[in-house]
Amino acid sequence: MFPFLIVLSAIIAVLLIIVVLLQASKGNGLAGTFGGAAQMGAVFGTRRTADFLSKATWALSASLVVLALVINLFFLKVDNQSAESIIQKNKSSVPTAPSLPPTGK
Repeated sequence: MFPFLIVLSAIIAVLLIIVVLLQASKGNGLAGTFGGAAQMGAVFGTRRTADFLSKATWALSASLVVLALVINLFFLKVDNQSAESIIQKNKSSVPTAPSLPPTGK
């Protein structure tokens, strides 16, 4: 199950990158570079294309966040021994006060 969720999150991340790059910005985005803006506008219409890409961005980003939380909460093991820091482990080895040298009387 864990490898499946990792692969699924990687696919969603790649799709999210593609959808964000296809959105038209002031420079017309990646879609304008390859002529995709005219083709997608012909299929959906100009306004509906922007709405579709915006909704797809929100849906993909929300699903990526949910997948990341699910993977982190349910599949990654927590080791209680590693929760203790190095300073806490070595606390007893730190001297509390300097010792005085013995006097020879």
